[in-house]
Amino acid sequence: MSRADARTDSGAGTTGAGTTVPGATEAGATEVGPAATDSGAGTTGIGTTGVGTSAAGTPRLLWSLGLFRSELVTTFRRWRTLALLGVLAAVPVLIGVAIRIETSDGGSVGGGGQGPAFFTQITNNGLFLVFAALAATLPVFLPMAVGVVAGDAVAGETNSGTLRYLLVAPAGRTRLLLAKYAATLAFCLAATLAVAASALAAGALLFPLGDVTTISGTRISFMDGLLRALLVAVLVAASLTGIAALGLFVSTLTGSGVAAMATTVGLVITVQILNSIPQLDAVHPYLFPHHWLSFADVLREPVYWDDVLRNLGLQGAYVAVFGSAAWARFTSKDITA
Repeated sequence: MSRADARTDSGAGTTGAGTTVPGATEAGATEVGPAATDSGAGTTGIGTTGVGTSAAGTPRLLWSLGLFRSELVTTFRRWRTLALLGVLAAVPVLIGVAIRIETSDGGSVGGGGQGPAFFTQITNNGLFLVFAALAATLPVFLPMAVGVVAGDAVAGETNSGTLRYLLVAPAGRTRLLLAKYAATLAFCLAATLAVAASALAAGALLFPLGDVTTISGTRISFMDGLLRALLVAVLVAASLTGIAALGLFVSTLTGSGVAAMATTVGLVITVQILNSIPQLDAVHPYLFPHHWLSFADVLREPVYWDDVLRNLGLQGAYVAVFGSAAWARFTSKDITA
């Protein structure tokens, strides 16, 4: 399915000189001219102006929803996106199988019970495979997947020549950019849930399930632990909003989707390296991955929110800065393709 064909699914009318307004045919008016749509007022085709605001507001809302739906369809119908979700879902299975094999003779994870955080608890409770898989994929796999999708959001349209045709519709560049970012955020959530769901299924098949022992040493019920696992997945998805905004900004700077994706992934790797250098600890709190693993505090009793809120605040700052930069670049960009 091509990018141009996917746009016909938006359900918001035609993209020619006039825009068909859904439901307007019942009132005897079939089209609203571009001027009326842009101004939010004007006639509705039957010579009356009293319903102009309402008639113009409805197509704008329909265009926004149609754009978002079109971007979702375009994003999740690509084989590349499906392949990324498949790889992410396979990671927890591989981790679970590896731990199952390693502990099949009665040994412990890491050979002496000194394995990574969460990993040593998996054999006692399969629910911990969810936390372990998210901790394993968050530093590299998840941000790289998001970087690929975000980097291709605008640059891919420019490279394929469909961006110009998208802007023919009276949707506006701002709404188009917001629709693309919203679709990228939907991928962030889908990718995170794919890891969590796969980990939960693998953990239930390979290991026992039961009450959860928190980091604080207290025990909570399995349902409470499951709710916390869902909260952790949402927090991990929220941790990716900063890199999504950064990737969208990079995507507005170039007309090559491959170059935008490579640059975004390269930035993720570079920042991760900088965050691991002790001599740069002064700048670590300002790097977007610095508080990513703060979701572990959700497994404390009571929950320790300080670092979690710092992480959300930092991601919000990245979204504001690079989202504004992407908007400034995209709205002033000369679209010639």
